[in-house]
Amino acid sequence: MVVLERRDIQGVVVSGYGHLPRSAYLLFRIEDQAAARAWLGAMAEEVTDAAGKRAECSVNVALTYDGLAALGLDDDALRTFPLPFTDRMDSPRRATILGDSGESAPAGWDWGNAANRVHVLLMVFGPDEAELETVVTRFTDGIAAAGAMSLVANLPGHRLPGGKEHFGFRDGIGQPIIEGNERRAEKQLARTGHVTVVKAGEFVLGYPNEYGLPPVSPVVAAARDPLGLLPEYDVPDDLRFSSHTGPLRDLGRNGSYLVFRQLRQDVAGFWAFLDDATRGATGGPDRAAQERLGAKFVGRWPSGAPLVLAPDQDDPSLATANDFSYAALDSHGFACPLGSHVRRANPRDALRDDAAESVRSVRRHRIVRLGRFYGDVPADPRHADDTDRGIYFLCLNADIERQFEFVQQTWLNDTVFRGLDSETDPLVGDQDDSLCARTMTIQADPLRRKVTNLQRFVTTRGGSYFFLPGLNALRYLGALA
Repeated sequence: MVVLERRDIQGVVVSGYGHLPRSAYLLFRIEDQAAARAWLGAMAEEVTDAAGKRAECSVNVALTYDGLAALGLDDDALRTFPLPFTDRMDSPRRATILGDSGESAPAGWDWGNAANRVHVLLMVFGPDEAELETVVTRFTDGIAAAGAMSLVANLPGHRLPGGKEHFGFRDGIGQPIIEGNERRAEKQLARTGHVTVVKAGEFVLGYPNEYGLPPVSPVVAAARDPLGLLPEYDVPDDLRFSSHTGPLRDLGRNGSYLVFRQLRQDVAGFWAFLDDATRGATGGPDRAAQERLGAKFVGRWPSGAPLVLAPDQDDPSLATANDFSYAALDSHGFACPLGSHVRRANPRDALRDDAAESVRSVRRHRIVRLGRFYGDVPADPRHADDTDRGIYFLCLNADIERQFEFVQQTWLNDTVFRGLDSETDPLVGDQDDSLCARTMTIQADPLRRKVTNLQRFVTTRGGSYFFLPGLNALRYLGALA
């Protein structure tokens, strides 16, 4: 078992801060380089590390490619970051990969596009609204007084009752666990009856990944680290890029890449669609049928019970159950449709004909989700109101392209996933009719059913790729000359 260097890893990497239900995501743009460096250097001493849990507020910080450039990181170092990160999430290439078209197109985003570029993300997690607000005010007032950065957005987040998301389904049950995070693995095993421990290098730079190799890490020339704040770039020569020459220091070690997307949920539209699709012979609403079809979209019942284990009706006793496979229990998708959201997002042992190989393959594309929600829970999910609500989708991965983007493009938005024909994820997929037929197949014996005229229930309102540095890397960035 690998030993994580917890004092140099930001706490959000190993903890979802479940004991801190309130959060604020502060997005800044650097205005004064020297002042921003000084602030970041000071923040390195305030950032919550992964060594232990705090009862009070926890704080973490991340930077975009533009933020690193605005701080003055040299071009040679900037070029060692991966293409998706340097390309930016709102680029035409990334938008195509992620399915950000139509209402989700970057041109209409509230932040993260060319019109509202962000440099720094400050995440604050608190036990209650009052303490969170006190800490947020202290930070924002200090930043404003120093003239270091301007505030682009203050996005308040929270957890929803019962561990559910706004559509009304339990969320966050099947998370992978980072190798070396034994305490979290024990808790998840007790809660769900199952745990998947994935190599640390899939999420944290500087450790072996599922291929047995260290992930690619950004580096700086040793001469540019006169204070010796960064560790030596300790990678065999045959794994280095040709541009990695001379003595180097590892800027990425104990860091990660953070994907942040603000996703609006059309709750009333979702339930109205289910209502229209399940009207009985008399034309009246059928609430049970609506819930059943919604579960087919998601792959779990509202309680969280997986369709694989509870195919006919919800079973709250299985609310957190996660010990199941598709290949052995439901290879044809009669219980949980082949194109359902949870089956696309994590195909488990059913991605390939060889179940064991499928499990190995899937492990190389996992992400750790850290999302919170915004907006109040609707009084009646079937009736539209004026509240803007959704999820702040955040996830960690060491390789944006092989992990987050792969899941988004190759599983969620793949129109021929597992032999399906012109279909995408029914819950979060891109339902552009120039790309797909806007349908979902619900497998059954003897006759399958086609649900047609799907619409987009989740739209992207903002997003960026962030580098989440280790604490030594934060100190280095704060001391740039």
